[in-house]
Amino acid sequence: MGPRGTGMVTARQVAESLGVAVSTVGRALADDPRISPRTRLLVREAAERLGYVENLPARMMRGGSSRLIGLMLPDIRNSFYATLADALSACCDAAGYQLVFSIADSPEVEARHVRQLASARVAGIVIVPTPAPRPETREILTRFPHVQLLRRVPGLSPAWFGIDDMECLRAGTAHLIAGGHRRIAYIGGDTAYSTGAARLAGFRRAFSDAGLDPALAIERLGPPADARFGTEAAASLFEGGSPPSAIITGAVQLTGAVLQALAGCRRPGASEVAIVGFGDEPSFSWWQGELTAIAMPIQELAQACGNWLIERLQTGASIDAHAGTASARLVSYPRRD
Repeated sequence: MGPRGTGMVTARQVAESLGVAVSTVGRALADDPRISPRTRLLVREAAERLGYVENLPARMMRGGSSRLIGLMLPDIRNSFYATLADALSACCDAAGYQLVFSIADSPEVEARHVRQLASARVAGIVIVPTPAPRPETREILTRFPHVQLLRRVPGLSPAWFGIDDMECLRAGTAHLIAGGHRRIAYIGGDTAYSTGAARLAGFRRAFSDAGLDPALAIERLGPPADARFGTEAAASLFEGGSPPSAIITGAVQLTGAVLQALAGCRRPGASEVAIVGFGDEPSFSWWQGELTAIAMPIQELAQACGNWLIERLQTGASIDAHAGTASARLVSYPRRD
């Protein structure tokens, strides 16, 4: 209930509590530079104290901007993307913005969600894009400040924050080669994704750098978020007469699937295989065999991306070309850090 028993608190009631004009309240809440910082603070404190909920459409008609930032992810079922969302949410909240996220794993869903975010007049969008966004998606995104995260698609924002995917897989494969392994299998995402192409290139680069016969390498490529693919790919490695002594994966979901598949495999050599798994998930701690995780600074990456976008929203600067790249590190299980 409002201070006069009217249900919803109005801007007029906020203004009366401070002895200022209603227009001053509206401008203060819209961060109008004509209103002093002290008055803006007093208005916000009064609005919060009284429980005033601003009329967002009316605010935008007055020329104010939305305080919403959209985050578009292909998946939320693992801590990789969950950590991204959590870190970005904290970053936005600290700057006075609110993060809203959607899950879009196909160009069709992606287009629909981008359209809905646009109708909500979000201030900006952080997107992990599908491999081939529809023309509608590309056109709508040109109207909003947006940044690509992890994946990079030509024709979208030139600003991108991600992992050095090629180096991650090169270093992980080199680790196995240094340990004496030669027959190594890579189970990763297909090359339709920029991340999948770069990780495959890193795997092959390690063989080339070591001067090893490429025929020793085994490659299994498929949907990176499909656990069934990971399980079937791992099982298939031990059906022939020349199984690998080591496996490296190129996606968090595939790492978990491979571990599960090997745990249930009764074929010779399956339980002794060395694994370098993409991602450092708490759920991997049950594995008793040789496991090295490719751990990525996801929180730091998300915070850097969020801070970079928010700075441009606050200053009105255009989204220029930018590449923020984070490096991974190898962590042995059981965890020792």
